[in-house]
Amino acid sequence: MNRKSILALPLVALAIASCDNSDEIGSSIIADEVEIVSESDFKLTGQTVRNQKVQSRTIVQLLGSINAGEYGNFYSDFVTQFMPSAKIDTEGVIVDGLTLRMAIPRSTGYVGDTLIPMGLEVYELIKPLVYPIYSNFGNEVSEYYDQSQPIASKIYNFNTAGLSDSVKALSYFDIPVELPKELGERLFNIYKENPENYLIPELFAKKFPGLYVKSTYGDGRVVKIGATIMSLKYHVNEKNDAGRDTTYHYEGNYYAVSPEIITNNNIKYEMSSELNEKYTAGEKLLVAPIGLDMEVKFPINDIRSKYLEGAGKLAVINSLSYTLPVEEMENDYGITPPPYILMVRSDKKDEFFANNQVTDNINSFLGTYNSSKKQYDFPDMRGYLTKFIKEEEAKPEEYTFTITPVTVNTESNGSSSYYYYGTTTTTVSSIVPYVETPVMVKILLDDAKITLSYSKQTLKM
Repeated sequence: MNRKSILALPLVALAIASCDNSDEIGSSIIADEVEIVSESDFKLTGQTVRNQKVQSRTIVQLLGSINAGEYGNFYSDFVTQFMPSAKIDTEGVIVDGLTLRMAIPRSTGYVGDTLIPMGLEVYELIKPLVYPIYSNFGNEVSEYYDQSQPIASKIYNFNTAGLSDSVKALSYFDIPVELPKELGERLFNIYKENPENYLIPELFAKKFPGLYVKSTYGDGRVVKIGATIMSLKYHVNEKNDAGRDTTYHYEGNYYAVSPEIITNNNIKYEMSSELNEKYTAGEKLLVAPIGLDMEVKFPINDIRSKYLEGAGKLAVINSLSYTLPVEEMENDYGITPPPYILMVRSDKKDEFFANNQVTDNINSFLGTYNSSKKQYDFPDMRGYLTKFIKEEEAKPEEYTFTITPVTVNTESNGSSSYYYYGTTTTTVSSIVPYVETPVMVKILLDDAKITLSYSKQTLKM
């Protein structure tokens, strides 16, 4: 039996069950036809809207500034708390120092020039950070630190010239900053006084609110810091196996930026005149981390009407998808389109990020950038259409969406069984506002292609 007849059987059975008049024996099924219909004559409309701030939902930290003619002036520094280790060594420990280390992915961790020297200063926060916290926190950061009391400073670049081969082979670039020994001793004593201070991040933040790392010198590079830690250097005087007095030196990475604590990129962005002219002229643009989003009207009611007109009584929705073509924008700083964009109901955008939601393909959808085709793909919108086939047509708030760049975090789980070995499942763990290196892209909204596919069957009695 072929696939077509297998699929047709449930529908045939329904038709037979509906024939209650046994006298009409001659009214039997003599033929059936299955037709797959594809419709794509739908129009997506929208406009570019300002996005002045985003909520910090990432542990990636941005530091530096660029002045890119095609993009504009971008500056970022950051504030952060730290997650302490649950337990640290204390017996016989003498603290020698404390080092702040910021690790940057070598291949993807920057925008701009690797050779330009840049400067930073580190300040200790004088009161705990509050949550929620947003990218415009720079407007009030002065209330959280003493501007006259930097505890460290450093001039750095982003190249490995003159460094050892082992350092050059690393996949990341490290910026080490020596902090005051006194701070290391104070953090150590916070644990010695009461180890519970290290068990609960909120308690630790009351004792040590965190650091403010400020970009102070240079222009032409923004780095994306993937990991930030403070390492405690200490020594212990003991006797070795021969009974001689010996000093052992250690370094423990006891303090780290992690998802459990508050961290924030304080971003300032001034759009270039060139980009502003495009925006004023009505071009459809996405610019991030802050800058420009898009608001669109998705034609779900037109799609619904087209389906109900053509489907008949025996039909199944196969798929609803759409592609959003783009034009990459030329620039001298390697600024690219965002890898992911979120299309979320405008009235639910803040709720989506505040509640750590992931896409449900009814109120929110994830678009992935296809660099070879230069388009964003939204492959699964079937559930969205099905909702309105079952119910009434969509209200304005149900088809008005904001499109905004996002970062997608995933988790991988490996499994094995008697039949399958090495199976790995990757799931989306979080979708957060895009707060990484600058990105921008022009959206060709008029060329967006929305495709509806459904199967309908005609029974002849």
